[in-house]
Amino acid sequence: MKRTPFYQRKNIFLTFLLIFALTKVSANINRDTLRVLFVGNSYIYYNNLPQMVSLISDSLNTKLICKKSTYGGSTLGDHWNSRKGLRTREILEQEKFDIVIIQDNSMWPLEHADSVLMFGKLFCDLIKSKKAIPYLYNTWSREATPQTQPAINKVYEQLAVQTQSVLVPVGTLWAESRIQHPANQLYFTYASHPSPLGTFLIALCFVKKITGTLPTKYATVYNYPAIDNESIRLMQVSENDIFFYSNLVNNYLK
Repeated sequence: MKRTPFYQRKNIFLTFLLIFALTKVSANINRDTLRVLFVGNSYIYYNNLPQMVSLISDSLNTKLICKKSTYGGSTLGDHWNSRKGLRTREILEQEKFDIVIIQDNSMWPLEHADSVLMFGKLFCDLIKSKKAIPYLYNTWSREATPQTQPAINKVYEQLAVQTQSVLVPVGTLWAESRIQHPANQLYFTYASHPSPLGTFLIALCFVKKITGTLPTKYATVYNYPAIDNESIRLMQVSENDIFFYSNLVNNYLK
């Protein structure tokens, strides 16, 4: 049997390599991207939620490029009035986003519902004037008071109807997880902030609500690049938790 000369085999290999590279470049060129701004407080920056949302979207047809404007404990009123060094309105005026996600202080729907509705509407109107879509980050109850979840939901649902915004019912799925899988620890500090697993659930909610789908395959370890070509670990998620939470989100958010 006559063997193919080495130089011909080399040319064939290089041809396949070139085709593969061009296919990847074409896929990246055709891939949609959406710029997303998260506006809120520690419920966003704990475990770097925006980065998790971006990482989970990596394998989808739509890549989510996320940025945040946050300060611990801040309210939408703080953001609107540029208190605590916040520049949210300035960012919205100067930068282009496709989606802006707003979240008030976790206790405000229970203690200052009128403020949530007033500043929520101001922000939704501003976001729409910038040709972006407002999303509402419907948060969860404190660990010790799960009975307050319906009241929290009611305020965000009312705001969604008044402003024709997209509601992301994180709190409802959070409560459902506590019922179906009570051993899973979604809370971290002060029985309020999300644990890494809680942030994974939140990120899945946003990815599904924004893109309409979730990945078919997931990493179990999530890192993001740091300086000097190193990376920082965001979280590690077990395959069992990935299976449970991806099914929970897919079944609830159609």
